Amino acid sequence: MGTNIRSAADVFNQYFTERNRIRMGRFFFDLALVVELVLMIIEKSELTFSMESHVFRITFLVTLLAVLVRQHSKKEWFIILAVWVFTFICYRISGRNELLRFATFAMAARDIDLKKAIRFSFDVSLAGFSIIALLSLTGLLGSVSNVMDYGRESTTELRYVLGFGHPNTLYGCAFALMLMWLWIYGREAHLWQYITLLAVNVVLYFLTLSRTCLMIGVMTMVLALAVRYIKPLKNFVFPYILAILVTPIACAGFSTWASTAGHIPRYIWDTKYDFFVWRLDEFLNNRIQYLYRANEKHAGSLFTWKLFSDRESFEYFDMGWVRLFYWYGIIPAILVCILIAVFIYVCGRKKDLMTVALLVSLSVYTVIEATFVSVYIGRNFFLPIFGVYMWALIRGDLSKNTTLP
Repeated sequence: MGTNIRSAADVFNQYFTERNRIRMGRFFFDLALVVELVLMIIEKSELTFSMESHVFRITFLVTLLAVLVRQHSKKEWFIILAVWVFTFICYRISGRNELLRFATFAMAARDIDLKKAIRFSFDVSLAGFSIIALLSLTGLLGSVSNVMDYGRESTTELRYVLGFGHPNTLYGCAFALMLMWLWIYGREAHLWQYITLLAVNVVLYFLTLSRTCLMIGVMTMVLALAVRYIKPLKNFVFPYILAILVTPIACAGFSTWASTAGHIPRYIWDTKYDFFVWRLDEFLNNRIQYLYRANEKHAGSLFTWKLFSDRESFEYFDMGWVRLFYWYGIIPAILVCILIAVFIYVCGRKKDLMTVALLVSLSVYTVIEATFVSVYIGRNFFLPIFGVYMWALIRGDLSKNTTLP
């Protein structure tokens, strides 16, 4: 009996070496990433797929295996179990399993080749989005354009969607590609490449007629260009402090204020404050008003927020930071804000200002669009970056820049 136990232990030690465990963990992570990307692309198209919840469970189990198969210290196991316990409690209270799934996916990113993972995400997303556009242009699937009222209280407008169903969805996909491209190539890209990317943003504006999208695109280019050509910036502390002031502080603060202002009557301006809210809301295409008036539950307004969300908090609206607090609860959202600040701190230690610039751009975009606050892991390419960088913090190797392209 003792001999058999020792033989089994020898076999285990022979095949489950640290090197093999890393390989298995990477395989499981890559498998989950492929499935999540394909699922996200299907969701962006006009195709319907009714088995999403089952696929989410499968990818969760795959990433769970990726975490369990690796070796961890007692400190790391404590952190892993604490995250799982907290996110599982959130799931049981709200019925939403995204925090559990997303956290496990990020933890599964340990020891991955981050450069290859983001490049792969970019290539698959670009291929998938191109197929969606091509199918619409050839008349096989999806509309090329839509004529409808887009909330500007004017006549109906013609806007191009290229198979994505809505012009904002079209730009959201292009914006995600732009952020990934900048993370992969932006640190060494030439000026003509930045000009080309800016031209693409202008073309997208004329297709989607979205002023906000044009502003976000230009802001992203300015931030990326500053990082690219003002090299000493990454060595100073103030850009990282400024980034934390923008995200999460300003983004979350503005969104909290918006959730209190949506109830103000429209076109009744008793005070200058009422008029200011109306003009700002008009600029944001009534997004603030919709937090209160889009449904009978007034979902999104501050009084619908709870410390932990519940199973009745399932409404959709555009403002992403508000959705974060409404869908998951005040306490989970505050913890997310803290983690974002810690992530920026890690970037500061690694002198990675480009990642911070792109995070700021994504966060500002999320104030008005909820593209990245979603049940789809494949939408948020920052998750693998976040996972790798937070593991760097836990393991104490913040000075290494081996994760950068």
